Amino acid sequence: MDDSRRLRQLLQGLPNPKILVVGDLILDRYADGRTSRVSPEAPVLVFEFDSERYLLGGACNVAANLRNLGAVTSVLGVIGEDEAGRTLRTLLGNDGIDTEVLVVDPKRPTTRKTRYVAKTAQVLRVDEESRAPISGSTEEGLLAVLQRRPFPWQSILLSDYGKGVLTPRVIRAAVDAAKTVGGIVIVDPKGKDYSIYRGVDLLTPNREEAEAATAISIKGKPELHQAAKRLREVTGIKTVTITLGKDGIFYENEDGSHRILPTEARQVFDVTGAGDTVVAVLTFCQTCGVSLQDSLALANIAASITVGKFGTWAPSRQEVMARLGEHGGTGRKILTRAEAAVVATRLRTEGRRLVFTNGCFDILHPGHCEYLQKARTYGDSLMVAVNSDDSVRRQEKGPGRPINPIDDRMVVLSALACVDYVVPFDEDTPKGLIELITPQVLAKGEDWRDKGVVGREWVETHGGQVVLVPLRAGNSTTSIVERILKTPK
Repeated sequence: MDDSRRLRQLLQGLPNPKILVVGDLILDRYADGRTSRVSPEAPVLVFEFDSERYLLGGACNVAANLRNLGAVTSVLGVIGEDEAGRTLRTLLGNDGIDTEVLVVDPKRPTTRKTRYVAKTAQVLRVDEESRAPISGSTEEGLLAVLQRRPFPWQSILLSDYGKGVLTPRVIRAAVDAAKTVGGIVIVDPKGKDYSIYRGVDLLTPNREEAEAATAISIKGKPELHQAAKRLREVTGIKTVTITLGKDGIFYENEDGSHRILPTEARQVFDVTGAGDTVVAVLTFCQTCGVSLQDSLALANIAASITVGKFGTWAPSRQEVMARLGEHGGTGRKILTRAEAAVVATRLRTEGRRLVFTNGCFDILHPGHCEYLQKARTYGDSLMVAVNSDDSVRRQEKGPGRPINPIDDRMVVLSALACVDYVVPFDEDTPKGLIELITPQVLAKGEDWRDKGVVGREWVETHGGQVVLVPLRAGNSTTSIVERILKTPK
């Protein structure tokens, strides 16, 4: 069984554990508008406001990630007696997250971050918050929840955004509470002093956070090992995990064994919330008894979904399973006609753009590679339909064509990183396959401008678009075959 299918089945069979998220609660406000002119009053852009939307941020987004994975999730943190706090409570409730144990501090504002966005680009962020450590009755309110016995949750996730909720007393109470039920405590850390996390089971700092905590500039593997050693000394954890952004996830065990899981992201649109997704998936999987390596692999897959969205995003268990089974549930790119239809339907349901193109691709050359890479940029996935051997022969490409049989041609295409799916067709044109798939984007080479693109009417009638991709001059399979035949033996 291939690894993708194994992980998919593993995730599908996991239970619904009860997990408590403790940390800094943040309300994310997005103000959408336009910036088309400069103010006459000062050298600044004028933001023309259109609309606003609210999303869960900070520990709330972590809780949303856990809930979407299937965990029974409660959130413990502090909100103010204000409109932002009421909005946050409503959003949490709408997502099915338990808010019973929230602590209200009338003297402390609910943390709110407002991002001003023009055409998906942030032009300004405004923070409204207090970062003073909680104390007095507010801190006692959190401790009272953590001191409940029997403790009603299986594990605890500490989400530290440096807003003052995770005091040393709160962290110690969380570690003690988890021990009473044989549970785990996993931390998404902040700051420089990691000694306050001593006793937890796992930390998930990113590269910059690990550098701040260890005073080690991480430039390569040697520094990663040094940082891991230092983090083990400070916190007492056995396994160190450091997220490396585009370079993947590094982890090192107590015995020195280590690995870097390469990033799974196909398209990075916004890294906001990727760390929340990683720590949530790790906590969910570790609570369910999944091995650390498999937990990290699943976290890596989930994060690749998050960074492909704008703003915070909490991928569902079904989304992660779909990403693992993207190749028709077969663990490969080469699909049957029926599998291709299933994939197209799923992508459409997920709101993702499928690009479709077709050709013989007899002898793959640089022109083909450049064309397919450009075609892929028009959507989220690229499906390539390939003429069968009989279909190629009927096109009178020349004697002895195709040079390579259909199975070989599809294998070579599937090896290209820009190609997500390959499917054969036996007809003279892909018209029937296009109508079965109904892609959002139909791509052909610009040499088809005057020939009439097969499937154009169907795609455009169904709301899609046809793009003519520029071609690299001087490349063709026919010319390659002619050069081979002219070469002296």
